[in-house]
Amino acid sequence: MPYTLEPSYDDNPRLQELVGRLRTYLTDELIPYEREHGITPESPLDRPTLEHVWKRSAELGFYGISLPPELGGQGLNFTELCVLKEELTASGAALSHSVLGDLGGPLRVGAIVKYATQEQLDRYLLPVVRGERACCFSITEQDAGSDVRRMTTTATPTPDGAAYVLDGHKVFSSAAPFADFAIVVARMAGTEEAYSAFLVDLDTPGCRVLDGEVPMSGQQMEGDLVFEDCRVPAANLLGEIGQGLRIGIGRITLNRLLHCPSLIGAARRAWDLSVAYAKQREAFGQPLLALQAIQHKLADMATELYAARSMVLATAARADRGENISVEANMCKLFTSEACFRVADQAVQIHGKAGLTRGHEVEQIFRSLRMFRIVTGTTEIHKNAIVKALV
Repeated sequence: MPYTLEPSYDDNPRLQELVGRLRTYLTDELIPYEREHGITPESPLDRPTLEHVWKRSAELGFYGISLPPELGGQGLNFTELCVLKEELTASGAALSHSVLGDLGGPLRVGAIVKYATQEQLDRYLLPVVRGERACCFSITEQDAGSDVRRMTTTATPTPDGAAYVLDGHKVFSSAAPFADFAIVVARMAGTEEAYSAFLVDLDTPGCRVLDGEVPMSGQQMEGDLVFEDCRVPAANLLGEIGQGLRIGIGRITLNRLLHCPSLIGAARRAWDLSVAYAKQREAFGQPLLALQAIQHKLADMATELYAARSMVLATAARADRGENISVEANMCKLFTSEACFRVADQAVQIHGKAGLTRGHEVEQIFRSLRMFRIVTGTTEIHKNAIVKALV
């Protein structure tokens, strides 16, 4: 299929139909809803607003669409999921993260279903799929980011084996401000290398949710979790003792790939805004678009987007075939985060002073994309992982 910034997917009727319906929902319903209620990317997220999006997205078949049919989804493969995720952020919708269930929803739990007992599925994970509950994933600590083994949060079994007592402080937990429960990875007390995962109701005595730091994107979607003698039933152990990092890092590896189309969509939005601005803004008696310097910037931006999308879709296709993509996922996140930030940087340059103005959409995209050279793995961590695997 020839390259276009807004793909048509003529070669895939099913995907073309899904993308068409998604674009219609975004432009005709979600974005007008956001405008009516004054919702921006930096607005505080409240549960009723999010539940409105969850419910409508579920009615349209988008919420949890990538899950297998037995869990209420449509079994989309990774390639198709990447396409939909790009379309969401390319729309510029502030609540795009809640349409498929990225933030606190089904996409958070899909990768861990295989570790859950039937009781855990019924009580925790399936209600998330239905949009009745929300969850967050908590592994990072103040001194345990890229080096997760430095975590100090501990889980101590009670003498009778009926529960585990959690103590520690987790940070940067996305969706924590409105989640009902957390998937918490902790070190087993008295060990150096045994980590386990637990399902923790956030209203459990000894568990507190604190306001998290507001990142440079301005999005208010993170919180801290503090555990002080927090007693978690033994039945809430997710998987087996010692599987915590496998559950956590295995999910992170896939997320590194699945973050990429969202970055591409945001950069595509910056490109669209830049073209529109270059057409209407005049300088020296002609539109900016007539200047070769501006044309070259747009050409560079489009080329970066083509390279990033090609890499991501090729890797998603490998994942769909069941192949190991650990190296390629790191490559995708490394290249896409850097390339999309360069696109945003050029967009700011094209917009001039307007692009530097706080609250301008291009300025907000620039701040958001700068973050992803650090979050979900820094550029340097990806390079380390790539070389370690290949050399």
